[in-house]
Amino acid sequence: MPELPEVETVKNELLPYVVGRQITDIVLLWVGIVKEPSPEEFRSRLIGQKITGITRRGKYLPFSLSGGDTLIIHLKMTGSLLVQRDSAEPPRFTRAVFHLDNDTDIVFRDPRKFGVLRLVEDKNTIIGKLGPEPFDEAFTPELLGTILLKRKAPMKALLCEQELIAGIGSMYADEALFATKIHPMRPGTSLTEKEIKNLHKAIRRILSAAIENKGASVDTYYRPDGSRGTAHYQFKVAHRFKQPCYTCGTPIERIKVRNRGSYFCPHCQPAVR
Repeated sequence: MPELPEVETVKNELLPYVVGRQITDIVLLWVGIVKEPSPEEFRSRLIGQKITGITRRGKYLPFSLSGGDTLIIHLKMTGSLLVQRDSAEPPRFTRAVFHLDNDTDIVFRDPRKFGVLRLVEDKNTIIGKLGPEPFDEAFTPELLGTILLKRKAPMKALLCEQELIAGIGSMYADEALFATKIHPMRPGTSLTEKEIKNLHKAIRRILSAAIENKGASVDTYYRPDGSRGTAHYQFKVAHRFKQPCYTCGTPIERIKVRNRGSYFCPHCQPAVR
């Protein structure tokens, strides 16, 4: 699933193509991708509007529009936003195409049909409940400690809970926990003050490095130009099941934590008894 670094990369690389451009047409090849309003109203309200900006909030991409509405795109598990020339044939699994006035198309490709398009008057109806961003000044070790203080849920689940911390997903939670030698099943309440400080630092460091490497293409993630990110080449545990740990040589294990596949080293991240 595209997580914070992947969505941040998509935002950064779309900006030069779309900001200031007018939407001239929208082709919905699968109307189920539009969650609100109706597909017909979605098209009629969007066509003719200019895109005035793109931001990222957690894993969401809000597009600001000249009429005051916000187009919110969520790539979910397998979505990609690709930039193509207007005359190019859309790739397989294309669900929607946005035609712009500079002979450019923004193609929403999504093999598993989990991606979502919304057009809303108030973006906070969708993103208002998200937790702090990992790079916000307000996201301090003390705030992280407060988030974990009374929560007995497994650390892997807590790091992936978007209403607690926005943007971290399964891959980067695994990497941050490995970097701090914390087992994914450790309860949030069990962390020491030192572990919380180390985890806070690891989250920011790992996400920053992944953004620099344009995200991780472990499966279906592509950058807007169709190329792949390289962040996964830096992974220590994520998606490395049965491969030797780079630190100790122990085979990486995989368990389910709240229905999420979680990778860890049983030697470097011992369970607390």
